[in-house]
Amino acid sequence: MLEGKKPEFWRWTESNWINPDIGWEEARFITLGIDVGSVSSQAVIMTDGNMYAYGNMRTGADSPNSARNALKFALEKTTLNEDKISYCIGTGYGRVNVPMADRTVTEIACHARGANFFYGSKVRTVLDVGGQDIKAIRCDEKGKVTNFLMNDKCAAGTGRGMEVFADLLSVPIGEVGERSYLVEKEPPAVSSTCVVYAKSEATSLLRKGLSTNEVLAAYCSAMAERIYSLLKRIGIEPEFAITGGMAKNIGVVGRLTKKMGLEPLKTSWDTQLAGAAGAALFGFALCHKRNG
Repeated sequence: MLEGKKPEFWRWTESNWINPDIGWEEARFITLGIDVGSVSSQAVIMTDGNMYAYGNMRTGADSPNSARNALKFALEKTTLNEDKISYCIGTGYGRVNVPMADRTVTEIACHARGANFFYGSKVRTVLDVGGQDIKAIRCDEKGKVTNFLMNDKCAAGTGRGMEVFADLLSVPIGEVGERSYLVEKEPPAVSSTCVVYAKSEATSLLRKGLSTNEVLAAYCSAMAERIYSLLKRIGIEPEFAITGGMAKNIGVVGRLTKKMGLEPLKTSWDTQLAGAAGAALFGFALCHKRNG
Protein backbone atom coordinates (compact mmCIF):
# COMPACT_ATOMS: atom_id res chain seq x y z
CA MET A 1 0.00 0.00 0.00
CA LEU A 2 1.36 3.40 -0.97
CA GLU A 3 1.96 5.85 1.80
CA GLY A 4 -0.43 8.82 1.72
CA LYS A 5 0.84 12.23 0.72
CA LYS A 6 1.77 14.45 3.65
CA PRO A 7 -0.70 17.33 4.12
CA GLU A 8 0.70 20.74 3.14
CA PHE A 9 -0.52 22.89 6.01
CA TRP A 10 1.29 25.95 4.68
CA ARG A 11 -0.65 25.97 1.40
CA TRP A 12 -3.09 28.87 1.13
CA THR A 13 -5.97 29.09 -1.34
CA GLU A 14 -5.15 30.43 -4.80
CA SER A 15 -7.81 32.57 -6.49
CA ASN A 16 -8.77 34.38 -9.66
CA TRP A 17 -11.62 36.77 -10.43
CA ILE A 18 -13.23 38.81 -13.19
CA ASN A 19 -15.38 41.92 -12.83
CA PRO A 20 -18.73 41.02 -14.43
CA ASP A 21 -19.65 44.69 -14.84
CA ILE A 22 -16.75 45.60 -17.12
CA GLY A 23 -16.33 44.84 -20.81
CA TRP A 24 -12.66 45.10 -21.75
CA GLU A 25 -13.60 45.84 -25.38
CA GLU A 26 -14.79 49.30 -24.34
CA ALA A 27 -11.56 50.26 -22.57
CA ARG A 28 -9.10 52.74 -24.00
CA PHE A 29 -6.15 51.37 -22.00
CA ILE A 30 -5.77 47.86 -20.62
CA THR A 31 -2.88 47.69 -18.20
CA LEU A 32 -1.29 44.78 -16.38
CA GLY A 33 0.61 44.68 -13.11
CA ILE A 34 2.51 41.53 -12.19
CA ASP A 35 3.95 41.16 -8.70
CA VAL A 36 6.32 38.21 -8.38
CA GLY A 37 7.12 37.76 -4.73
CA SER A 38 9.17 35.13 -2.94
CA VAL A 39 6.02 33.29 -1.80
CA SER A 40 3.14 34.45 -4.02
CA SER A 41 2.62 35.97 -7.46
CA GLN A 42 -0.26 38.18 -8.56
CA ALA A 43 -1.41 39.50 -11.91
CA VAL A 44 -3.91 42.37 -11.91
CA ILE A 45 -5.54 43.57 -15.12
CA MET A 46 -7.11 47.04 -15.16
CA THR A 47 -9.25 48.73 -17.78
CA ASP A 48 -8.81 52.51 -17.67
CA GLY A 49 -7.72 52.30 -14.04
CA ASN A 50 -10.51 49.96 -12.89
CA MET A 51 -10.09 46.42 -11.57
CA TYR A 52 -11.05 44.02 -14.35
CA ALA A 53 -9.48 40.68 -13.44
CA TYR A 54 -6.78 39.13 -11.28
CA GLY A 55 -4.95 35.92 -10.50
CA ASN A 56 -3.28 35.18 -7.17
CA MET A 57 -1.16 32.06 -6.88
CA ARG A 58 1.91 30.47 -5.38
CA THR A 59 5.31 31.53 -6.76
CA GLY A 60 7.17 28.64 -8.33
CA ALA A 61 10.90 28.00 -8.51
CA ASP A 62 11.18 29.99 -11.75
CA SER A 63 10.27 33.71 -11.73
CA PRO A 64 9.50 34.07 -15.47
CA ASN A 65 7.19 31.06 -15.36
CA SER A 66 5.56 32.37 -12.19
CA ALA A 67 4.78 35.63 -14.00
CA ARG A 68 3.36 33.78 -17.01
CA ASN A 69 1.29 31.46 -14.84
CA ALA A 70 -0.16 34.34 -12.82
CA LEU A 71 -1.20 36.13 -16.03
CA LYS A 72 -2.67 32.94 -17.48
CA PHE A 73 -4.62 32.46 -14.25
CA ALA A 74 -5.91 36.05 -14.38
CA LEU A 75 -7.00 35.66 -18.02
CA GLU A 76 -8.65 32.29 -17.41
CA LYS A 77 -12.18 33.59 -16.86
CA THR A 78 -11.96 36.34 -19.50
CA THR A 79 -12.14 36.58 -23.29
CA LEU A 80 -9.16 38.94 -23.28
CA ASN A 81 -5.98 38.03 -25.14
CA GLU A 82 -2.56 39.08 -23.91
CA ASP A 83 -1.86 41.01 -27.13
CA LYS A 84 -4.68 43.44 -26.27
CA ILE A 85 -2.84 44.65 -23.15
CA SER A 86 -1.53 48.19 -23.60
CA TYR A 87 1.21 48.20 -20.99
CA CYS A 88 2.69 45.88 -18.36
CA ILE A 89 4.69 46.74 -15.26
CA GLY A 90 6.56 44.16 -13.23
CA THR A 91 7.16 44.53 -9.52
CA GLY A 92 8.14 42.48 -6.50
CA TYR A 93 11.11 40.31 -5.62
CA GLY A 94 11.24 38.81 -9.12
CA ARG A 95 10.30 41.91 -11.12
CA VAL A 96 13.40 41.79 -13.35
CA ASN A 97 12.26 38.37 -14.53
CA VAL A 98 8.77 39.34 -15.71
CA PRO A 99 9.17 38.60 -19.44
CA MET A 100 6.17 40.61 -20.66
CA ALA A 101 6.98 43.75 -18.64
CA ASP A 102 7.51 47.05 -20.46
CA ARG A 103 8.98 48.50 -17.28
CA THR A 104 9.65 47.60 -13.64
CA VAL A 105 8.74 49.56 -10.50
CA THR A 106 9.79 48.77 -6.92
CA GLU A 107 7.31 46.93 -4.72
CA ILE A 108 7.51 49.74 -2.17
CA ALA A 109 6.12 52.28 -4.66
CA CYS A 110 3.56 49.79 -5.95
CA HIS A 111 2.26 48.80 -2.51
CA ALA A 112 1.86 52.46 -1.53
CA ARG A 113 -0.06 53.17 -4.74
CA GLY A 114 -2.11 49.99 -4.39
CA ALA A 115 -2.96 50.79 -0.77
CA ASN A 116 -4.13 54.21 -1.85
CA PHE A 117 -6.43 52.54 -4.39
CA PHE A 118 -7.72 49.84 -2.02
CA TYR A 119 -8.11 51.93 1.13
CA GLY A 120 -8.52 55.50 -0.10
CA SER A 121 -6.53 58.72 -0.19
CA LYS A 122 -6.46 59.08 3.62
CA VAL A 123 -3.85 56.33 3.97
CA ARG A 124 -0.56 57.64 5.35
CA THR A 125 1.14 54.54 6.81
CA VAL A 126 1.26 51.24 4.94
CA LEU A 127 2.54 47.99 6.39
CA ASP A 128 3.47 45.35 3.83
CA VAL A 129 4.34 41.96 5.30
CA GLY A 130 5.66 39.98 2.38
CA GLY A 131 6.99 36.47 2.04
CA GLN A 132 10.54 37.35 3.01
CA ASP A 133 10.55 40.89 4.37
CA ILE A 134 8.53 43.56 6.17
CA LYS A 135 8.16 47.10 4.86
CA ALA A 136 6.79 50.12 6.71
CA ILE A 137 5.87 52.82 4.19
CA ARG A 138 4.76 56.43 4.61
CA CYS A 139 2.86 57.98 1.70
CA ASP A 140 0.90 61.09 0.72
CA GLU A 141 -2.71 61.49 -0.42
CA LYS A 142 -1.82 60.30 -3.94
CA GLY A 143 -0.09 57.12 -2.77
CA LYS A 144 3.39 58.51 -3.39
CA VAL A 145 6.09 57.21 -1.06
CA THR A 146 7.51 59.83 1.32
CA ASN A 147 9.57 57.49 3.53
CA PHE A 148 10.05 53.79 4.20
CA LEU A 149 11.90 51.24 6.30
CA MET A 150 12.31 47.51 5.85
CA ASN A 151 13.69 44.65 7.89
CA ASP A 152 16.63 42.53 6.84
CA LYS A 153 16.18 39.73 4.33
CA CYS A 154 15.07 37.12 6.81
CA ALA A 155 12.00 34.89 7.09
CA ALA A 156 11.43 35.98 10.69
CA GLY A 157 8.06 37.66 11.12
CA THR A 158 7.14 37.20 7.46
CA GLY A 159 4.72 35.15 5.40
CA ARG A 160 7.31 32.44 4.80
CA GLY A 161 8.00 32.23 8.52
CA MET A 162 4.30 31.72 9.20
CA GLU A 163 4.12 28.99 6.55
CA VAL A 164 6.98 27.10 8.18
CA PHE A 165 5.33 27.45 11.58
CA ALA A 166 1.96 26.23 10.30
CA ASP A 167 3.63 23.15 8.84
CA LEU A 168 5.57 22.52 12.05
CA LEU A 169 2.39 22.53 14.15
CA SER A 170 0.23 20.79 11.52
CA VAL A 171 -2.28 23.64 11.49
CA PRO A 172 -3.72 24.91 8.16
CA ILE A 173 -2.32 28.38 7.63
CA GLY A 174 -5.78 29.88 7.21
CA GLU A 175 -6.67 28.75 10.75
CA VAL A 176 -3.55 29.99 12.54
CA GLY A 177 -4.88 33.43 13.45
CA GLU A 178 -8.23 32.33 14.87
CA ARG A 179 -6.77 29.38 16.73
CA SER A 180 -4.15 31.59 18.37
CA TYR A 181 -7.00 33.25 20.28
CA LEU A 182 -8.47 29.96 21.51
CA VAL A 183 -6.46 30.10 24.74
CA GLU A 184 -7.53 30.73 28.33
CA LYS A 185 -4.55 32.96 29.02
CA GLU A 186 -2.20 34.75 26.66
CA PRO A 187 1.21 33.05 26.87
CA PRO A 188 4.49 34.98 26.70
CA ALA A 189 5.78 35.58 23.19
CA VAL A 190 8.46 33.22 21.93
CA SER A 191 11.86 34.77 22.54
CA SER A 192 12.85 34.76 18.86
CA THR A 193 11.02 35.04 15.57
CA CYS A 194 13.98 33.52 13.73
CA VAL A 195 12.42 30.53 11.99
CA VAL A 196 15.19 28.15 13.08
CA TYR A 197 15.13 29.16 16.75
CA ALA A 198 11.35 29.61 16.88
CA LYS A 199 10.86 26.05 15.60
CA SER A 200 13.17 24.74 18.30
CA GLU A 201 11.46 26.84 20.98
CA ALA A 202 7.98 25.79 19.80
CA THR A 203 8.96 22.11 20.04
CA SER A 204 10.28 22.73 23.53
CA LEU A 205 7.06 24.49 24.60
CA LEU A 206 4.95 21.60 23.30
CA ARG A 207 7.07 19.18 25.30
CA LYS A 208 6.51 21.31 28.41
CA GLY A 209 2.77 20.87 28.01
CA LEU A 210 1.62 23.99 26.18
CA SER A 211 -1.21 23.35 23.73
CA THR A 212 -0.80 23.92 20.00
CA ASN A 213 -3.05 26.97 20.25
CA GLU A 214 -0.91 28.44 23.04
CA VAL A 215 2.23 27.99 20.94
CA LEU A 216 0.48 29.66 18.00
CA ALA A 217 -0.46 32.55 20.28
CA ALA A 218 3.15 32.86 21.47
CA TYR A 219 4.45 32.98 17.90
CA CYS A 220 1.78 35.42 16.64
CA SER A 221 2.61 37.68 19.57
CA ALA A 222 6.32 37.57 18.74
CA MET A 223 5.59 38.43 15.10
CA ALA A 224 3.40 41.35 16.18
CA GLU A 225 6.20 42.66 18.40
CA ARG A 226 8.73 42.42 15.58
CA ILE A 227 6.46 44.30 13.18
CA TYR A 228 5.59 46.91 15.80
CA SER A 229 9.27 47.67 16.45
CA LEU A 230 9.72 48.48 12.74
CA LEU A 231 6.61 50.67 12.61
CA LYS A 232 7.76 52.62 15.68
CA ARG A 233 11.02 53.47 13.95
CA ILE A 234 9.28 55.12 11.00
CA GLY A 235 6.43 56.60 13.04
CA ILE A 236 2.84 55.48 12.72
CA GLU A 237 0.64 58.16 11.21
CA PRO A 238 -3.11 57.53 10.82
CA GLU A 239 -4.67 56.38 8.64
CA PHE A 240 -2.99 52.99 8.75
CA ALA A 241 -3.39 50.10 6.27
CA ILE A 242 -1.92 46.63 5.84
CA THR A 243 -1.10 44.94 2.54
CA GLY A 244 0.23 41.47 1.83
CA GLY A 245 -0.93 38.08 3.01
CA MET A 246 -0.32 38.73 6.71
CA ALA A 247 -3.23 41.16 6.74
CA LYS A 248 -5.43 38.04 6.67
CA ASN A 249 -3.95 36.69 9.91
CA ILE A 250 -6.07 38.03 12.77
CA GLY A 251 -3.68 36.51 15.30
CA VAL A 252 -0.87 38.83 14.25
CA VAL A 253 -2.96 41.83 13.18
CA GLY A 254 -5.11 41.80 16.33
CA ARG A 255 -2.09 41.75 18.63
CA LEU A 256 -0.30 44.37 16.54
CA THR A 257 -3.20 46.83 16.55
CA LYS A 258 -3.59 46.37 20.32
CA LYS A 259 0.01 47.49 20.76
CA MET A 260 -0.51 50.40 18.38
CA GLY A 261 -3.83 51.48 19.85
CA LEU A 262 -4.92 52.00 16.26
CA GLU A 263 -7.26 49.96 14.08
CA PRO A 264 -6.22 49.45 10.44
CA LEU A 265 -8.47 50.51 7.60
CA LYS A 266 -10.67 47.84 6.01
CA THR A 267 -10.97 46.83 2.37
CA SER A 268 -13.02 44.30 0.43
CA TRP A 269 -10.07 43.58 -1.88
CA ASP A 270 -7.60 40.75 -1.35
CA THR A 271 -4.68 42.48 0.39
CA GLN A 272 -2.16 40.31 -1.47
CA LEU A 273 -3.10 42.12 -4.67
CA ALA A 274 -1.97 45.59 -3.60
CA GLY A 275 1.45 45.47 -5.27
CA ALA A 276 0.14 44.21 -8.61
CA ALA A 277 -2.75 46.70 -8.49
CA GLY A 278 -0.31 49.54 -7.87
CA ALA A 279 1.80 48.35 -10.82
CA ALA A 280 -1.25 48.28 -13.12
CA LEU A 281 -2.13 51.80 -11.99
CA PHE A 282 1.39 53.04 -12.77
CA GLY A 283 0.95 51.52 -16.22
CA PHE A 284 -2.35 53.33 -16.69
CA ALA A 285 -0.80 56.65 -15.65
CA LEU A 286 2.02 56.17 -18.19
CA CYS A 287 -0.43 55.32 -20.97
CA HIS A 288 -2.58 58.33 -20.14
CA LYS A 289 0.44 60.64 -20.03
CA ARG A 290 1.80 59.43 -23.37
CA ASN A 291 -1.50 59.45 -25.21
CA GLY A 292 -3.36 62.28 -23.48
